[in-house]
Amino acid sequence: MRKLIVLGGVVSLLLSAASFAETVYFPEEIIPLQVGDKKIEQSFFNRIDELDLAPGQYQFKLKYSDLYELSYDEHEVIDSEPFWVNVTIASGTDYDVVFNRAENAVAAKVFAEAPQVSLQAKGASLGIPLDLIAAEDITGTKGQKKAPPTGHRTVTTTNNAPVSRTAPINEGVPNAAAMLDFWWQQASEQERQAFIKKITK
Repeated sequence: MRKLIVLGGVVSLLLSAASFAETVYFPEEIIPLQVGDKKIEQSFFNRIDELDLAPGQYQFKLKYSDLYELSYDEHEVIDSEPFWVNVTIASGTDYDVVFNRAENAVAAKVFAEAPQVSLQAKGASLGIPLDLIAAEDITGTKGQKKAPPTGHRTVTTTNNAPVSRTAPINEGVPNAAAMLDFWWQQASEQERQAFIKKITK
Protein backbone atom coordinates (compact mmCIF):
# COMPACT_ATOMS: atom_id res chain seq x y z
CA MET A 1 0.00 0.00 0.00
CA ARG A 2 2.82 2.38 0.93
CA LYS A 3 4.54 1.64 -2.41
CA LEU A 4 1.34 2.55 -4.25
CA ILE A 5 1.10 5.88 -2.40
CA VAL A 6 4.75 6.72 -3.15
CA LEU A 7 4.32 5.68 -6.80
CA GLY A 8 1.15 7.76 -7.06
CA GLY A 9 2.99 10.76 -5.62
CA VAL A 10 5.82 10.42 -8.16
CA VAL A 11 3.36 10.13 -11.06
CA SER A 12 1.41 13.19 -9.89
CA LEU A 13 4.66 15.18 -9.59
CA LEU A 14 5.66 14.22 -13.13
CA LEU A 15 2.23 15.11 -14.48
CA SER A 16 2.18 18.46 -12.67
CA ALA A 17 5.69 19.27 -13.96
CA ALA A 18 4.62 18.40 -17.50
CA SER A 19 1.55 20.62 -17.20
CA PHE A 20 3.78 23.66 -16.61
CA ALA A 21 5.84 23.00 -19.75
CA GLU A 22 5.06 24.79 -23.00
CA THR A 23 5.94 23.35 -26.40
CA VAL A 24 8.00 25.07 -29.09
CA TYR A 25 7.63 23.55 -32.57
CA PHE A 26 10.31 23.91 -35.27
CA PRO A 27 9.89 23.69 -39.05
CA GLU A 28 12.12 21.13 -40.75
CA GLU A 29 14.39 23.88 -42.11
CA ILE A 30 15.24 25.33 -38.67
CA ILE A 31 17.21 22.88 -36.54
CA PRO A 32 17.52 23.39 -32.77
CA LEU A 33 21.09 22.58 -31.70
CA GLN A 34 21.22 23.83 -28.14
CA VAL A 35 19.14 25.45 -25.38
CA GLY A 36 21.43 27.36 -23.02
CA ASP A 37 24.16 24.90 -22.06
CA LYS A 38 22.13 21.82 -23.02
CA LYS A 39 23.04 20.38 -26.43
CA ILE A 40 20.29 18.70 -28.44
CA GLU A 41 21.33 15.44 -30.05
CA GLN A 42 20.11 15.35 -33.64
CA SER A 43 20.51 12.52 -36.14
CA PHE A 44 19.09 11.48 -39.49
CA PHE A 45 16.85 8.93 -37.74
CA ASN A 46 16.05 11.02 -34.65
CA ARG A 47 15.25 14.60 -35.60
CA ILE A 48 14.10 16.84 -32.75
CA ASP A 49 11.39 19.21 -34.00
CA GLU A 50 9.73 20.21 -30.73
CA LEU A 51 10.91 21.18 -27.26
CA ASP A 52 8.97 21.23 -24.00
CA LEU A 53 10.13 24.14 -21.84
CA ALA A 54 8.97 25.78 -18.63
CA PRO A 55 7.99 29.45 -18.98
CA GLY A 56 11.00 31.77 -18.87
CA GLN A 57 13.90 33.24 -20.86
CA TYR A 58 16.11 31.01 -22.99
CA GLN A 59 18.96 31.17 -25.47
CA PHE A 60 18.53 28.88 -28.49
CA LYS A 61 21.32 27.86 -30.83
CA LEU A 62 19.74 27.20 -34.23
CA LYS A 63 20.79 26.31 -37.75
CA TYR A 64 19.02 26.87 -41.07
CA SER A 65 19.21 24.01 -43.60
CA ASP A 66 17.07 23.75 -46.72
CA LEU A 67 16.92 21.70 -49.91
CA TYR A 68 16.20 23.24 -53.31
CA GLU A 69 15.59 21.52 -56.63
CA LEU A 70 17.80 22.98 -59.35
CA SER A 71 16.66 20.65 -62.12
CA TYR A 72 14.87 17.33 -62.47
CA ASP A 73 17.73 15.31 -60.96
CA GLU A 74 19.84 18.02 -59.29
CA HIS A 75 19.36 19.46 -55.80
CA GLU A 76 21.28 21.82 -53.59
CA VAL A 77 21.40 21.98 -49.81
CA ILE A 78 21.67 25.50 -48.38
CA ASP A 79 23.01 25.74 -44.80
CA SER A 80 23.65 28.64 -42.46
CA GLU A 81 26.26 28.79 -39.75
CA PRO A 82 24.76 28.14 -36.29
CA PHE A 83 23.27 31.28 -34.72
CA TRP A 84 21.91 32.18 -31.26
CA VAL A 85 18.59 33.86 -30.45
CA ASN A 86 16.86 35.04 -27.28
CA VAL A 87 13.50 33.36 -26.65
CA THR A 88 10.82 34.21 -24.09
CA ILE A 89 8.29 31.49 -23.29
CA ALA A 90 5.06 32.62 -21.62
CA SER A 91 2.93 30.41 -19.41
CA GLY A 92 0.01 28.63 -21.07
CA THR A 93 1.22 29.25 -24.64
CA ASP A 94 2.65 26.89 -27.25
CA TYR A 95 4.74 28.34 -30.07
CA ASP A 96 5.88 27.82 -33.65
CA VAL A 97 9.27 29.00 -34.86
CA VAL A 98 8.52 30.55 -38.26
CA PHE A 99 10.45 32.18 -41.09
CA ASN A 100 9.87 33.37 -44.64
CA ARG A 101 11.10 30.56 -46.87
CA ALA A 102 13.02 31.73 -49.94
CA GLU A 103 11.51 30.95 -53.32
CA ASN A 104 14.76 29.69 -54.85
CA ALA A 105 18.30 28.60 -53.99
CA VAL A 106 19.81 32.03 -54.73
CA ALA A 107 17.47 33.77 -52.28
CA ALA A 108 18.03 30.95 -49.78
CA LYS A 109 21.80 31.60 -49.87
CA VAL A 110 21.15 35.26 -49.05
CA PHE A 111 18.86 34.22 -46.18
CA ALA A 112 21.49 31.76 -44.89
CA GLU A 113 24.00 34.61 -44.56
CA ALA A 114 21.71 36.39 -42.07
CA PRO A 115 18.87 34.10 -40.94
CA GLN A 116 15.85 35.77 -39.38
CA VAL A 117 13.34 33.66 -37.49
CA SER A 118 10.26 34.60 -35.49
CA LEU A 119 8.37 33.07 -32.58
CA GLN A 120 4.64 32.82 -33.19
CA ALA A 121 2.16 31.86 -30.49
CA LYS A 122 -0.26 29.13 -31.55
CA GLY A 123 -3.36 30.76 -32.96
CA ALA A 124 -1.62 34.11 -33.55
CA SER A 125 -1.34 35.56 -37.05
CA LEU A 126 1.96 37.37 -36.59
CA GLY A 127 5.26 36.17 -35.19
CA ILE A 128 7.69 38.32 -33.22
CA PRO A 129 11.21 38.38 -34.73
CA LEU A 130 13.74 36.84 -32.36
CA ASP A 131 16.78 38.81 -31.20
CA LEU A 132 20.08 37.50 -32.45
CA ILE A 133 22.50 37.32 -29.52
CA ALA A 134 25.76 39.23 -29.73
CA ALA A 135 28.95 37.23 -29.17
CA GLU A 136 29.70 38.89 -25.82
CA ASP A 137 26.33 37.77 -24.47
CA ILE A 138 27.06 34.06 -25.00
CA THR A 139 28.64 32.64 -21.86
CA GLY A 140 29.55 29.11 -20.90
CA THR A 141 28.69 27.30 -17.72
CA LYS A 142 31.73 28.77 -15.97
CA GLY A 143 31.18 32.30 -17.25
CA GLN A 144 33.78 31.97 -20.00
CA LYS A 145 33.08 33.51 -23.35
CA LYS A 146 32.20 31.15 -26.16
CA ALA A 147 33.04 31.65 -29.80
CA PRO A 148 30.76 34.22 -31.46
CA PRO A 149 27.77 32.89 -33.35
CA THR A 150 28.78 33.20 -36.99
CA GLY A 151 25.17 33.41 -38.21
CA HIS A 152 24.99 37.04 -36.99
CA ARG A 153 25.67 39.26 -40.00
CA THR A 154 24.68 42.65 -41.31
CA VAL A 155 23.23 43.42 -44.73
CA THR A 156 23.64 46.60 -46.73
CA THR A 157 20.78 48.67 -48.10
CA THR A 158 20.85 50.40 -51.49
CA ASN A 159 22.31 53.57 -49.93
CA ASN A 160 25.16 51.48 -48.41
CA ALA A 161 24.04 52.05 -44.82
CA PRO A 162 24.58 48.85 -42.81
CA VAL A 163 21.40 47.56 -41.23
CA SER A 164 21.43 44.97 -38.47
CA ARG A 165 19.12 42.00 -38.98
CA THR A 166 18.36 41.86 -35.27
CA ALA A 167 14.93 42.96 -34.06
CA PRO A 168 15.12 44.26 -30.49
CA ILE A 169 12.13 43.50 -28.28
CA ASN A 170 11.61 45.34 -25.03
CA GLU A 171 9.44 43.58 -22.45
CA GLY A 172 7.70 41.50 -25.12
CA VAL A 173 6.80 44.53 -27.29
CA PRO A 174 8.42 44.53 -30.74
CA ASN A 175 10.50 47.57 -31.67
CA ALA A 176 8.65 49.31 -34.55
CA ALA A 177 11.82 50.35 -36.38
CA ALA A 178 13.21 46.82 -36.16
CA MET A 179 9.94 45.37 -37.45
CA LEU A 180 9.96 47.79 -40.39
CA ASP A 181 13.56 46.82 -41.15
CA PHE A 182 12.70 43.12 -40.92
CA TRP A 183 9.80 43.36 -43.36
CA TRP A 184 11.80 45.65 -45.68
CA GLN A 185 14.47 42.95 -45.92
CA GLN A 186 11.80 40.34 -46.75
CA ALA A 187 10.14 42.48 -49.47
CA SER A 188 10.86 42.15 -53.18
CA GLU A 189 12.25 45.12 -55.12
CA GLN A 190 8.81 45.71 -56.65
CA GLU A 191 7.17 45.72 -53.20
CA ARG A 192 9.81 48.16 -51.91
CA GLN A 193 9.19 50.60 -54.80
CA ALA A 194 5.42 50.40 -54.25
CA PHE A 195 5.91 51.14 -50.56
CA ILE A 196 8.20 54.12 -51.28
CA LYS A 197 5.59 55.51 -53.70
CA LYS A 198 2.88 55.11 -51.07
CA ILE A 199 4.75 56.91 -48.29
CA THR A 200 6.07 59.77 -50.48
CA LYS A 201 2.66 60.80 -51.85
